[in-house]
Amino acid sequence: MIAFENVSKSFWTGKSRKVILDRASFSVEVGNSLGILAKNGTGKTTIINMMAGLEKPDEGRVIRTSRISFPLGFMGGIVGRHSAKENARYIARLYALDPDYIESFCRWLSNIGEYFDMPLGTYSAGMRARFSFTLMLALEFDIYLIDEGMPNSTDVEFNRKAGEVLRQRLKNATVVMVSHQASTLEKFCRSAAVLRNGQLYKFETLEEAKRLYDYEA
Repeated sequence: MIAFENVSKSFWTGKSRKVILDRASFSVEVGNSLGILAKNGTGKTTIINMMAGLEKPDEGRVIRTSRISFPLGFMGGIVGRHSAKENARYIARLYALDPDYIESFCRWLSNIGEYFDMPLGTYSAGMRARFSFTLMLALEFDIYLIDEGMPNSTDVEFNRKAGEVLRQRLKNATVVMVSHQASTLEKFCRSAAVLRNGQLYKFETLEEAKRLYDYEA
């Protein structure tokens, strides 16, 4: 479970204070994947980072009682001068997992060929995103955190394989996915919420959340 208790978070933009959450309370239960709809610039990534423990609230507290993934796209702990192989094996040891298995899984799913043995610093942004997503799927968590869905890849085979692996993971795990597009959430989320005016409004279905989201637009 992830629970936010009276959480407030804001940033000073240089001209005004931008409120992300204002004494907001909500929870994400294991077994009930949640899609969060929010406009660009309203704090989607900040909420995901707080769920992961990468950012702290200004007030209130965030409670985590499950194994929670790093957010898709987060490259903390990944060393750019090392290859994907070296990084995969290093992360495997951090999580006390079999380095041979994690390396093999990442090599198979990322499908980046000879680049897998080259430094991540030589990768394009898309390749880095694919490796990050692959590494997240290689590690088993109770809750997966995904910002804006699948990485922006033009590789149809990668999208197919990664989507199938994610669906298999979600048979025994939960996902929290944030996006500004409802279509991104449809395949993976049972319930939905709308981030609006510093509060997170939860609904049983995506259709209910879309009505508030579309009305806001």
